[in-house]
Amino acid sequence: MSSTLTDSEVARYSRHLLLPEIDFEGQTRLKNARIAIVGAGGLGCPAALYLASSGCGHLTIIDDDQIDLGNLQRQIAYRSDQIGHSKATTLCKSLHTLNPEIHCESISKRLYIEELKNICRDHDLILDCSDNFDTRFAINQACVTTQTPLVSGAAIRFHGQVSCYDPRTDTSPCYACLYREQADEAEQSCSDRGIFAPLTGIVGSIQAAEALKLIIGSGEPLVGRLLQIDALTMNIRSSRIPRDPSCPICASRKNS
Repeated sequence: MSSTLTDSEVARYSRHLLLPEIDFEGQTRLKNARIAIVGAGGLGCPAALYLASSGCGHLTIIDDDQIDLGNLQRQIAYRSDQIGHSKATTLCKSLHTLNPEIHCESISKRLYIEELKNICRDHDLILDCSDNFDTRFAINQACVTTQTPLVSGAAIRFHGQVSCYDPRTDTSPCYACLYREQADEAEQSCSDRGIFAPLTGIVGSIQAAEALKLIIGSGEPLVGRLLQIDALTMNIRSSRIPRDPSCPICASRKNS
């Protein structure tokens, strides 16, 4: 673990260093952080760009998809001449161009529960920027099992939401406390329901902010709270999420 910032890093992150909540100690924590982002789409692109520009030292981008024309409306890290390319690989190249001080690793395949657990064990924090419930539930289970903090975001039509789940904290719920796998509602996707482009930037940026706070250890992350955003009216609401004592994923954890 590096305990110092280089002269180049001091210059690059000078605006962070002016903030007493971050300062040299917090920026050094970011430099030594290992963060995995599952999903390199509308949420993953802005989240990754801000984490890279903020100096998170190691980013792992996980996505098995390729860029297509319909992605370019909201997935801001990609360009028209990159259609057909791997999202994970292309995003990593963009991040390294933005900030050559960091290391970025790409994984261009879908990961299942045991592989996700290994990713969790090797990283300090996970961002769920995926777009389907199966992946979200698998990420949640892996994070609970390995006690890895999770920042989860979602966006559909004009509605977005963000929450943090920290299994290191006895009172923190997990994603399954809010949503059960056996939910009857049909899963919705951007491809059939639509998505307001700037909303993905808002949600992804909030995910990046929450991740930075969790790594730095400053402020009040959205642990035990659900932030809901209506981009059509720009109403933003925060509500408490209690732990579910009968949750099939996290109920076995110690209750405070």
